[in-house]
Amino acid sequence: MTDPFEARFDRLILLVGRLNYMWTNTESLLIHLIAGLTDTSKDVAVIIFLTLNTTRARIDLVERLAKMEGRPALIRDPILEHTQRLAKLSSIRNKYNHCIYSFDPESGNPKTILMRIADRKTDIKLGREDTVDENALRQIEAVVEQLSAANRDIWKLIRQLGFPV
Repeated sequence: MTDPFEARFDRLILLVGRLNYMWTNTESLLIHLIAGLTDTSKDVAVIIFLTLNTTRARIDLVERLAKMEGRPALIRDPILEHTQRLAKLSSIRNKYNHCIYSFDPESGNPKTILMRIADRKTDIKLGREDTVDENALRQIEAVVEQLSAANRDIWKLIRQLGFPV
């Protein structure tokens, strides 16, 4: 029989793994947008994508290319809608990727400890802790579903625009 604490942690780890898979799969669609917006091959777009080492940089590039002078609104606006959608979803992914995990000794709930230093005016704050309760797990599930929908919608846009696949 599985310990309830272990079962909760297993559920969290499976959800975070699914979140990362969906994120990586969906973020990689930016390659097709880069290729289409720069009128280049997918291979060249892959090199550009991989050279930029953060999601924020990749989204910024796609947004800037979409906003270039002369870009028709029919191309620009749906691309910006999708990049803004991805940027919003990235916060949950970042939270669960840039932390370590522990257990609350009283409730048994997993906890995240943020691996970031917050510089204050006269001091620093380390390791903000958040409990991963049922609501947090449902939030991760919701983001996975939103990423799945975003993935389908971006593929649809890539095809509509005739961008390289």
